[in-house]
Amino acid sequence: MGYVRWYGHAAFELSLDTKKILIDPWVSNPLSPVKAKDIESVDLIVITHAHEDHVGDVLEILERNPSAKVVSVFEIANYLSSKGAKGEMVGGNIGGPIIVSNIKVVLVPATHSSPVGVPTGAVIIGKEVTVYHAGDTGLAAEMSFVGELYKPKIALLPIGGHFTMGPVEAAKAVELIKPEVVIPMHYGTFPVLWGKPEDFKKHIEDRKLSTNVVILKPGDEYRF
Repeated sequence: MGYVRWYGHAAFELSLDTKKILIDPWVSNPLSPVKAKDIESVDLIVITHAHEDHVGDVLEILERNPSAKVVSVFEIANYLSSKGAKGEMVGGNIGGPIIVSNIKVVLVPATHSSPVGVPTGAVIIGKEVTVYHAGDTGLAAEMSFVGELYKPKIALLPIGGHFTMGPVEAAKAVELIKPEVVIPMHYGTFPVLWGKPEDFKKHIEDRKLSTNVVILKPGDEYRF
């Protein structure tokens, strides 16, 4: 049995096929119940884009987890290497699966910006489950391809607005992706991220979608 644990903002820990995977590990965010020094035994880190609130604490985490592998677009991998990152940098790009430690990671388009490389979402595929972390993104028609091709059971979607989708747009994204479970993220960290998970859930219900909305508190987990 695996789990998805939220550390606030867009930072998640995923236990999948006995692997510990971190996604966008900015665990020094104001909501996080843990710090970089608390995280051990990491196998894989996935970075969606190079904004500081997503690259986050990866360098410090790698100091404590030098055997971990990092998957990101090629330019971000090179950037982290130039900063002296420990671990193995696996630079890829938007396209087909990148296979690392028997886990498949598909970097998919995200409608956003990035100071290095291009912004992405990430579909993480294991034997137990497929999880889609949308990264920072606006609503995009390409999300329907994520649902059609990879059929993620769990989608992690930003709902905060201002920099990403708000609740209305994220509910439409759920309609396109059709996951069994959706976990809202990237809200409440700062006042400008005004989107509320309760509003997101209501928009899901108004669209009469069957997806289960799981609202986590930082540090909580959803088990699958």
